[in-house]
Amino acid sequence: MTDREETLTVGVVVARTGRLASLGDPLAFVLDLLRPRLDAVRNGGRRHPLRLVARDSRSTAEGAREAVRELTADEDARIVLTLAGTQVLPAVADACEEAGVPCLSSAFPWQVYYFGRGADEGRPFAWTYHFCWGLDDIAETFADLWERAAGPGRTVGCLWNDGPQGSWSRHGERGFAPVARARGHRLVDPGGYREPAETLDGHVAAFEEAGADIVTSAATARDLGLFRELAAGRGRTPRLITCSRWLAYPPTTTGGGDRPAQDRVATLVYWTPSHPYRSSLDGTRAADLAEAYERATGRQWLQPLGLAYALFEVAHHALATADDPTEPASLAAAVSRTRLETVAGPLDWTAGPVPNVATIRLAGGQWQPGERHPYELAVVTGGRVEGLRPSADLLPLAPA
Repeated sequence: MTDREETLTVGVVVARTGRLASLGDPLAFVLDLLRPRLDAVRNGGRRHPLRLVARDSRSTAEGAREAVRELTADEDARIVLTLAGTQVLPAVADACEEAGVPCLSSAFPWQVYYFGRGADEGRPFAWTYHFCWGLDDIAETFADLWERAAGPGRTVGCLWNDGPQGSWSRHGERGFAPVARARGHRLVDPGGYREPAETLDGHVAAFEEAGADIVTSAATARDLGLFRELAAGRGRTPRLITCSRWLAYPPTTTGGGDRPAQDRVATLVYWTPSHPYRSSLDGTRAADLAEAYERATGRQWLQPLGLAYALFEVAHHALATADDPTEPASLAAAVSRTRLETVAGPLDWTAGPVPNVATIRLAGGQWQPGERHPYELAVVTGGRVEGLRPSADLLPLAPA
């Protein structure tokens, strides 16, 4: 074996302990699924042995940085992959940027990833790449849902915290708010609340006074449940709630058979078994991947499965097409020119919207009582996903 055929290592930072451990399940599953299949990569006629090595982020920024140090210094990872985590994902990306190692990530609105980490159109990152939807895409998807529920020109209450989710949602140029207003909707924002919320009475009262019959949010399930309980106590049930945070994961019922906070809450849909996509690695369909997860784990499929699988597709493509897959700069250049059909949909880093970023398409969905599972994510608007058909009508919100 020549040095040109040396073993190539793909590093994976995944939460396996701490508060984000459940969020790490999709990436951990895909890693275990693909490890025996991705034992080599061919580049320019040469076969390079391939290793997939993971480290636990421990659900913290410091744990994420330590994981990157171990993967790059101890394991000689040529590219690092990660998925999700408001604090963890930026920490992984920043550590890779400092180390000069390509990083690929997903499940984080691209404006927060890009501008929130200090880049701009004239000064992009050198080593870190991302694919996801944007805050503007969420706003367009939610506006579709508001208009389907109640028609155009709605008054919408904004249940936004004082952290990154709320701050970026209300950002005047790059956030959710300007796009929603451009669609003709009036937003009522009483200001951010600190998580976990002690009370949301002020928000309930402000929405009632403004006549907001629709609420949009980036709240945790706990705070969303608190809001719904307080609103019900005042005899108020919004016509519709849209929420972009934590809603990728199936709701669980609470003790006593109570409905979960996410009951009939509408959200963004970025991947389902019904999406008409196949993997570039092996032709795996979205439906195949979801079925494999449910069969292996006994648990309900999760939206992030598609993103997790696509991370490995893009990494494999970059290693296969780089001028020299052993050189970090060559690998980064390969990612930057990638155009690839994946199980998460078409990804194109040559099209923007900014350097280092590719976007994925959104549809609109709602968590509804299901047949196979207590709650299932129904597609209620096809959005911008070609070939995706709605599976259910949008249901009115029931009292909490």
